[in-house]
Amino acid sequence: MESPSQLREVPKTILVIALRYLGDLLLTTPLFHSIRKAYPDCQLDVLVFQGGAEILEGNPDVDTIIQTPERKSVSEEIKLLLRLFRKYDVVFVTQTGDRPFFYALLAAPIRLAVVAPNKKWAWWKRRFAQYWTEFDDLDTHTILQNLVLAKLVGIAPRTKLVPPSRPAGPSILESTLDESRYAVLHMYPQRVYKRWTIDGWVAIGNFLRENKIRIVLSGSAAKEETEYIRRIQVQLPADTITLAGKVSLAELAEITKQACLFIGLDTGVTHLASATGVSVVALFGPTNPVKWGLWPFNFIGGGEHNT
Repeated sequence: MESPSQLREVPKTILVIALRYLGDLLLTTPLFHSIRKAYPDCQLDVLVFQGGAEILEGNPDVDTIIQTPERKSVSEEIKLLLRLFRKYDVVFVTQTGDRPFFYALLAAPIRLAVVAPNKKWAWWKRRFAQYWTEFDDLDTHTILQNLVLAKLVGIAPRTKLVPPSRPAGPSILESTLDESRYAVLHMYPQRVYKRWTIDGWVAIGNFLRENKIRIVLSGSAAKEETEYIRRIQVQLPADTITLAGKVSLAELAEITKQACLFIGLDTGVTHLASATGVSVVALFGPTNPVKWGLWPFNFIGGGEHNT
């Protein structure tokens, strides 16, 4: 690993490889923002899994979002490799997997990577990355871990999350919400072990309504998720609003921003809510809160910038 220094030449094209899910990808947006501030005229592209582009909608720091299936056919893999081959000056790899690093080898001559610590089989990544840092799974927040890559080449780290956005327009709630105070509840995590109890959600919902706070339920259009939400909704006041499958993440971010409260589990949507500045109550289970905890809105620390 080279010592922190400026790149020899200002890069014209940069690729960030972030093959992650929505919440993890949102936590990578401070790295995109840091790169954009350092190199405002560069072409900044991001490689993500299919579906990840939604969390980057309207992101002003990203020029092109390259989407790839998580499980690819041979023809899809070849097509991606040809698209990446020597198209960039610099590539940032935000994860320790072999495949992301292999893409980096093909994509650019200058590579910055996060590598697994104390792994003998990771020697080749240290050998072929001009700049690298070891992954810390315990004591370093994911945002700060990503920003170490920026620091390696003298880029000032900026820690502000950039939520998805879209041009202003009428909200889906305008015709249904006749009160100014409402709370958004996100009750369905991707992993079963992160779920809370249905009785708990019902109790919270009824408590909020008794205190004159309308209830808005968020979720995806997935069948299992909508059925789970419906089981809870039937036990809540009749004027409860369900947005599951009806709005994009950018629309949900705007709706959440206008709420008086957000309550959610350890999910990407909860990280999204935190990025809007709304008051958040997050229910975490076994996840390491130091590594994956919510990032405080507009927080600045350790010399980082947020603008």
